[in-house]
Amino acid sequence: MDRRRFFALLGVPLLLPLKSVAQQVASIRRVGILLPAKIEDAEYPTLIKAFIDGMRQAGWTEGVNLRLDIRWSGGSVDGIAKNAAELAALAPEVIVTAGATATGPLLQLTRNIPVVFTIVPDPVGAGFIDSLARPGGNATGVASFEYTIGGKWVDLLKEVLPHLKRVAVLRDPQTTAGIGQFQAVQSATTSAGLEIRPVNMHDATAIERETSAFATSGGGGLIVTSSGLSVMHRDLIVSLAERFRLPAVYYAAAFARAGGLIAYGSDRKAEFRRAASYVDRILKGTRPEEIPTETPTKYELVVNTKAAKMIGLNIPTSMLARADEVIE
Repeated sequence: MDRRRFFALLGVPLLLPLKSVAQQVASIRRVGILLPAKIEDAEYPTLIKAFIDGMRQAGWTEGVNLRLDIRWSGGSVDGIAKNAAELAALAPEVIVTAGATATGPLLQLTRNIPVVFTIVPDPVGAGFIDSLARPGGNATGVASFEYTIGGKWVDLLKEVLPHLKRVAVLRDPQTTAGIGQFQAVQSATTSAGLEIRPVNMHDATAIERETSAFATSGGGGLIVTSSGLSVMHRDLIVSLAERFRLPAVYYAAAFARAGGLIAYGSDRKAEFRRAASYVDRILKGTRPEEIPTETPTKYELVVNTKAAKMIGLNIPTSMLARADEVIE
């Protein structure tokens, strides 16, 4: 094949010197993204767009000076492990992760590739970093919230259900974040004189059995805490709350948009845009250990009035007035 036909197939201008072609290829920086969700998940494409917008604002454009390798893990542990290994083998300059379920397996594989995490509730407790101010390793990013948010979840549940007596807390007891969130909610319910019941999210059968048993006593509501298991069983949890007419407060807006009643948590699009600034700094030479991990500066309240009608509940006008998003 002659030189003219070769470069035509590559889409390279014919008059471009070989040295210029090599420089262009070398200038494209490679960034991996490891996601714990299915590609059909309605939330994550908007988060990826927020990240790409943040990168563009920092001067990085996909196909020009940036290449993104995105891996969707389908919400399974095996899928996450497989994709983490694939990305680590590609040796990108940075890998962005979403959630502790994606961040943990990746950090077990590499302590050399910089990792920028998002949607991780307790990166210190999980062992991903030494401290927020001094991460100390190859990972940094944005922690999704502080444990004090547990009190806010209880307050929201009491606001929509003034005669609330009992609270079921769906949690993952195998993680530091799961334990910490439960303790924060427990402290708030104790102060309010409420009964609390943990529901461990081991599998779908256990979630359905425990939620059904809780609902039969009446006067109760649900709080769903942050974990990879809650994402995996999101549709089931939302449907159970509707079936048993249980008011529920969730930690992320995606639950309310999927039919849940109320969500209060960090603005995830803002987290992903912020992650882009971390990646930008790392690509320009700053080491992850030199970039402090941040906590969110913006939280969002999402209320689903359609879900309220399904369970025969009226949302207070004061809550609707201060909501960032009302789904009708």
